[in-house]
Amino acid sequence: MQIEVLNSQPTDIDIIFDFYDMAIAHQKKVFNKHWQGFSRELVQTEIAENRQYKILVGGEIACVFAVTFNDKLIWGERDHNAIYIHRIVTHPNFRGYAFVKEIIKWATQYSLGNGLKYIRMDTWADNEKLLEYYTGCGFEYVGVVTMQKTDGLPKHYEGISLSLFEIVV
Repeated sequence: MQIEVLNSQPTDIDIIFDFYDMAIAHQKKVFNKHWQGFSRELVQTEIAENRQYKILVGGEIACVFAVTFNDKLIWGERDHNAIYIHRIVTHPNFRGYAFVKEIIKWATQYSLGNGLKYIRMDTWADNEKLLEYYTGCGFEYVGVVTMQKTDGLPKHYEGISLSLFEIVV
């Protein structure tokens, strides 16, 4: 099985939004919170800035994720020297492929090549299942933050607490 991590292209945008729709439907089934949708402009910007990625398995898009290099509203004073991973979505046909571990491998190589010290993620603070999963993948749980300002963040960040995770590269 050949797995490739590649930059998403403008032609992938409809597929990315299909993945987000699948993720929201899944979140509604398994948890009490879900994403509230994302602007097309946000994803177009991520693609243009090479911050939106896809994982191909045998040439088929199996997973998508986005990255950023600053996350001040979430990480506060700790916001430096990091790649932040967001919106990992696996197509239902590819669940069980451990893409988070593949993303960690990719992010580690990216970080080493670009002088970054941390790989970081966040999720809802009360999502015990994801807390266990992310720590099982090698992330260290580093605490909880309650969102005060959310200007510029997607709507689902309003009024929530987040668990923070990182890997020191």
